[in-house]
Amino acid sequence: MTGGFKMAAGRLSLLTAAGFLLVGGMSAQAADLGGNCCADLEERIAELEATTARKGNRKVKLEVSGHVNEAVIFWDDSVEQNVGVYTNDASRTRFRFKGDAKIADGWKAGYLLEIGIRSANSKRFDQDNDNASASDNGFDLRHSVWYIDSKTLGRVWVGQTGGAGESVTEINVAGTGDVEKYSDVEDLGGGLALRQANGLYSNNSTAVAGAGNAITIRRLIRDGGDQPGEGRRHNLVRYDTPEIAGFTATANWGEDDTWELGLRYKGEFAGLKVAAGIAYGETTEPQSTTAGFQCTSTSVDDASCSQLGGSISVMHEATGLYVNFAAGYMEDDFIDVQVAGADDRSQFWALEAGIQQKWIPLGKTTIFGQYYDYDGGSTARTFGADLTASGGPDTRHRVMESELNIYSLGVMQSLDNAGMHLYALYRHVEADANVDGIGADAIDGKVSFEDVDLFITGAIIKF
Repeated sequence: MTGGFKMAAGRLSLLTAAGFLLVGGMSAQAADLGGNCCADLEERIAELEATTARKGNRKVKLEVSGHVNEAVIFWDDSVEQNVGVYTNDASRTRFRFKGDAKIADGWKAGYLLEIGIRSANSKRFDQDNDNASASDNGFDLRHSVWYIDSKTLGRVWVGQTGGAGESVTEINVAGTGDVEKYSDVEDLGGGLALRQANGLYSNNSTAVAGAGNAITIRRLIRDGGDQPGEGRRHNLVRYDTPEIAGFTATANWGEDDTWELGLRYKGEFAGLKVAAGIAYGETTEPQSTTAGFQCTSTSVDDASCSQLGGSISVMHEATGLYVNFAAGYMEDDFIDVQVAGADDRSQFWALEAGIQQKWIPLGKTTIFGQYYDYDGGSTARTFGADLTASGGPDTRHRVMESELNIYSLGVMQSLDNAGMHLYALYRHVEADANVDGIGADAIDGKVSFEDVDLFITGAIIKF
C-alpha cells in the first residue's frame, strides 16, 4: 500500500515538473518572438485587404446588388419552329452600386450606378439570327445619377435615369414584371419577323427574302417597341416631391427637349395593397435618339409629339387575388412623313389578373393571365430591300397603321431561401397592318400576318 502511494506521488511530481517546463518553454518562445508575431499577423491582414473590394470613401454607404435572369425560349411563327437560350429582357441581368451619406439633419446625398448585361437579347433575335446582333448584347448603361434629398423639400436627381414616365405603364404589386410584363410586350420575342399567309416574310414576294428586313412584332409598336405613354431612361434633371399620404409628384426635363410630369401613389387600406401612377410628356426628339421617348420623325427640326400613360395594380392581401391595368396613347405630328392616310395616334391597353399564395413551404406561387390590345399609327421606318445592284424592283413599304393582340398565361414560383423565382410562360401573338407600298413590287393594303406562339421557361436569382 505504501509502495503504491509512493509510485503515484512520483508520477504526480513528474507531471507537475513537465507542466512547469511546458509553460516555461511557451513563455520563452513568446519572449523570443517579440513583435514578430504581430508583424506576421499585420502582413497577412494587408494581403487580404489588397485582394478585397472596399469603399474608397468610408463616409458614403456602398450597397452592391443585382440579379441574373436567363431563360429558354421556344417559338413557332407558323412556318418555322426553334428554341434558344436568352437573357430575359423583361428584367435583364444587371448589377448596381448605390448608397448615400448624411449631409446634415434631414439632408443626404446619394448615387445610383447600374449596368445591364445581355448574353443574347430576348427582344432582338429573329429567325435568321438566334443571338441578335453584337450591338444588341453585352453591357449597357441603365443608370448613372447622383441626388440630393431633403425630408421636407424632396429630392433632385442629375444624370441618366428614368423620369416621370419610366415604368408608369408597368406598375405591378405581384412582381410578375420581372419575368413577363403585361404592357411592355416587346421584351419576349419582339424581334421575330412576321410572315404573310403564304408563309413568306413581309418584306418580299420571293422565298429568298430573309427575316432581317421584314416587319417584326416590336416594329409595329410605336416604331421603336415601347408602348405609348411609357417613358425611357435618359440624361435629365428630375425633381420628386416628398411623399404626402402615399402620393409623390415628379417633374423632369432633359435632352433637347423632353419634359414630363407625373403622379404616383402607393399604400394599403381595407385589406388592399394599391400602387398607381400617371404621367404626361412632350418631346421634340426624333427616332434613333436616347430621349425619354421619341417621335416618329427622323428630322430634329420636324419632331414633335406628346403622350399620356398610366397604370394601377391592386391586390387583396388575404386571398392574394390581384389585377393590373395599364393604358396609354401617343400623338405624333408626322411632319416629315406626310403620307396620305397615315394614322398619327398610337394607343394601347393591357390587363393582368392572377392569384399569389404561399401554397408550399418553398415560397409564394403566382398564377396569372394577360391580355394586350394595341392600335398603332404610322412609322417612319421602311421595310424590305432597296433597288438591287442589277436594277431589280424596290420592295420597300411603310406601316400606315397596325393592330396587335397578345394573350399570355404564366406561373411563377418563389424559392425564398435562394432569392430565386422559377417561371414558365406561354404567349400568343396576332398582328395585322395597313401597308403603303413605295416600290413597284411592294405590298399594298391590309396584311394579316400569321400568328406567333412562344413558350418561355427560366429563372431569376437576386443578390
